[in-house]
Amino acid sequence: MSHSVHFQARGRTAVVGCTLLVIALGAGTTACGGGDDDPLAAAPYDAAGNISFNGPKDAGKKADPDKPLEVVAEGSDGRITDVTARDATGRYLAGELSADGARWHSTSPLAANASYTVRVSTENADGAPGRKVLTFDTGKPTTKKRLDIAFGPQAGTYGVGQPVTAELSRPIKDPAQRTTVERALRVESTPAVEGAWHWVDDKELHYRPKDYWPAHATVRARSTLEGIKIGDRLWGGRAKELKLTTGDRVIAVTDASSHTMTVFRNGEEIKQIPVTTGKPGFETRNGVKVVLGKEPFVRMRSTTVGIAEGSSEAYDLPVHWATRVTWSGEYVHAAPWSVGSQGSANVSHGCTGMSTGNAEWFFDNVREGDVVEVVNSYGDTMETFGNGFGDWNLDWDKWQTGSALTGGTQPKDTARLSPSL
Repeated sequence: MSHSVHFQARGRTAVVGCTLLVIALGAGTTACGGGDDDPLAAAPYDAAGNISFNGPKDAGKKADPDKPLEVVAEGSDGRITDVTARDATGRYLAGELSADGARWHSTSPLAANASYTVRVSTENADGAPGRKVLTFDTGKPTTKKRLDIAFGPQAGTYGVGQPVTAELSRPIKDPAQRTTVERALRVESTPAVEGAWHWVDDKELHYRPKDYWPAHATVRARSTLEGIKIGDRLWGGRAKELKLTTGDRVIAVTDASSHTMTVFRNGEEIKQIPVTTGKPGFETRNGVKVVLGKEPFVRMRSTTVGIAEGSSEAYDLPVHWATRVTWSGEYVHAAPWSVGSQGSANVSHGCTGMSTGNAEWFFDNVREGDVVEVVNSYGDTMETFGNGFGDWNLDWDKWQTGSALTGGTQPKDTARLSPSL
């Protein structure tokens, strides 16, 4: 739609410039006593005889949505100055006009089973404007292959760090097809913020703002891809619209060097908690993580993270008030067995441990999507994708390189060690 609007703007600029010139000439002519021969003084002529298009000519026939739309200026005494095409739902069809005004063609796919209205502006050799409105319908796709989209997470209220996800039913590898898909995925928030999609892989995209979402915002995700041709024998399918809201801006910053977690709500410090993080060889990941879920009780066994049963590092523990931040098993949780080290030493196997009372308080005061950031640990940086939501560990410029609309190569992970509150 943006390309279409831009093109129309250029077309309008060309026409307005011509009009201003003629007005100026007309004013001079009027001063001399004659202005009746101004070619633009009359109403626009019907340009039906001066243009053709490759749509169906017979009643009841439908255009093939696999083929681009083309409008051509017939003869040598006129040219096309502007073309606007859109379907009955309001979707514009992007297009491109040749430099000589002889031909316009669509540059984005037509929708299937759609009704289009095409408004063509022309100009003859004398500068007089012509107009023609064309209408046509497109037919059914020639295949039943569809690309369906599932937005995530589920509708509800989340923290300000929660990305929006889009799961595709089929892999999309081709850059041009990715552009078509991404252009149809819309995310809008109130209040409005700048954001972008990032292709995680061939079947998954994440959307996040430049900074965290505003507190108490409304976020909506929807798709306009239905009926749009994506590629050979592949068409856009349906997607259920998603609505999310955000709660307070809750950010917990764990400083592994000072063994302290500081919790902020809406920029104000509300609690400081003595903690212990990962000991040498099991260092807690640095960087920004997002709360994935909460479990009042979980059994933690070392065998699930590759520590052999019976080894010196083996464990099998009942754990209460566990707040998950990675899929691989990193939690913020109650660790009554390490209270003597909390606030003074790092003795865990990678989780952030605290007293039972503090863990229950943390459990009760955070929700999915809230931000947990670890700084000054000797651990690796949180993975950007695949182990939770490490999306915020990419700065904004590198995040945008994962968009098919802005282009670029996949960025490497980088740590963001200064907390953003």
